Amino acid sequence: MPRFVPFLLVAWVMGALAPLASGQDVRARDLGIPFEGVPGPLNAITDVPGVEVGHATIIEGDGPLVKGEGPVRTGVTALLPRGRAFDPVFAATYALNGNGEMTGVHWIEESGYLETPITITNTFSVGVVRDAVIAWMDSTGLNADPEGGLWYTYPLVAETYDVLNDILGQHVTRAHAFEALDAAAGGPVAEGNVGGGTGMIAHQFKGGIGTASRLTGSGHTLGVLVQANYGGRARFTVAGVPVGREIPDLMPNYDVLARGSIIVVVATDAPLLPPQLQRLAERVPLAIGRLGGLGSNGSGDIFVAFSTGNPGAWAARPTATLDVLPNDEMDGLFEATVEATEEAILNAMVAAETMTGRDSLTAHALPHDRL
Repeated sequence: MPRFVPFLLVAWVMGALAPLASGQDVRARDLGIPFEGVPGPLNAITDVPGVEVGHATIIEGDGPLVKGEGPVRTGVTALLPRGRAFDPVFAATYALNGNGEMTGVHWIEESGYLETPITITNTFSVGVVRDAVIAWMDSTGLNADPEGGLWYTYPLVAETYDVLNDILGQHVTRAHAFEALDAAAGGPVAEGNVGGGTGMIAHQFKGGIGTASRLTGSGHTLGVLVQANYGGRARFTVAGVPVGREIPDLMPNYDVLARGSIIVVVATDAPLLPPQLQRLAERVPLAIGRLGGLGSNGSGDIFVAFSTGNPGAWAARPTATLDVLPNDEMDGLFEATVEATEEAILNAMVAAETMTGRDSLTAHALPHDRL
């Protein structure tokens, strides 16, 4: 597909897509951006059967920062790989730059399985969310031993740093983590200033949560969810166009450096083993680079990929018979990973609205008309 669209075609596309349903959020492709690939019905990570997503969003107070009181601009996003079923999935992780946190990765690397929900929050709330996930799994019976209590696991909790928030106030509580986990459901996924992405900034515009999906030639679905809080303005590029240089204004009224972090979750129903999922996670940086990200020294660019194929593989028994997609069929999934990650990041930025946080720090929305 060409990397530009003539004006009349853009106008026709926008006209064909309007009017949007009442209350429906505008997404990046609604603006006529020429994305590659074929999205799933929802163009969301929940197009992968069984995957559920929920958010808890905390927005409280205005004005000068009073540590412990606010203003608060933060939250929690939760993802359940198989919904309310305890059935660990094959998984792998990868870091482009590791100035960040994703708990539980050592056991994923050792065992090849993800046994818990995935939760994403702010940098200083990882601990409370991790503990809450254990309590939630115990209270719901979503664990390996719901009756006897002889069970342990290592939750996967990831973070980015929300500059707009009273982050040292540590306003995220166990109740907020439970709220996000309890809210997890299939269907459309809220984007922008929600959940863990509430106070985030991307390419010095307002950032946050975004998602997208792709259908592959092998007949499988791949979905991506991001928490975007990274990148400078000057390098920001969309479909080959130097958007960051064309929109040099609307900068945050604060010294937000061209750093930060991005968490990316890749899900697929293709039956992949952990080394193949590692290869998917390693393709995520190609999308970040297409948009102008560098994986700077101060950035935590950490990714996890999992497969919902091979249900029941984790269960204890002498042997397990597995389906495996041949490596010769991986190129379509590599392409889908790059395409869906790129669109998910832009969906986060297009959905995000201008937000003012602590000390009147303002992150402006990416202007749709100028984009």
